[in-house]
Parts: sequence; C-alpha cells; structure tokens
Amino acid sequence: MSTLQTLAATIQDRRQHPRPGSYTATLFAKGENEVLKKMGEEAIEVIIAAKGESNERVLYELADFIYHTLVFLNLRELAWEDVEAELARRFA
Repeated sequence: MSTLQTLAATIQDRRQHPRPGSYTATLFAKGENEVLKKMGEEAIEVIIAAKGESNERVLYELADFIYHTLVFLNLRELAWEDVEAELARRFA
C-alpha cells in the first residue's frame, strides 16, 4: 500500500471510528467549511514557502495541503484514485 493509500485509509477510519484527541476526527466533526478553510490556509502556506523558503519547507507545506485534500475528498466520498483517474483522462 502506498503512503497516500495508507493515509487515506487512516482518514476513513477516523471518520468511521472517531477517537478522542484525533485532529482528523475533529475536522470531520467541524464539517466541510472547516476543512475548506484549512485547505485554503495550507495552499497559502505552500505559496509562501515556494517564494523564499527551503525545499524541505515546501515539501512540509505540500504534505499538509495533501492531507487536508484527502480529508476533503473523504467528506465528498471521493478518493485520491478519482483524482488520478481525472489526470489520466486529461493525459489521454
């Protein structure tokens, strides 16, 4: 299983079986608007990092953005594989 698949499975588990203190469970409890807010914040942090910080910082911020994107996809009952399928469709 890839890292993205493992993370997506963990996110799904937190949605189905919320654990006290789980950040992911908290995001699900707060709902889509909170997840979208976090995606926006992380997107800005990626841009700021890209404009003057190290590659390590860029990767860190991109990882945060991808995590929140996976949470959003789960809320919409979509998966990363759906994103890959769309990219493949465009590439064909």
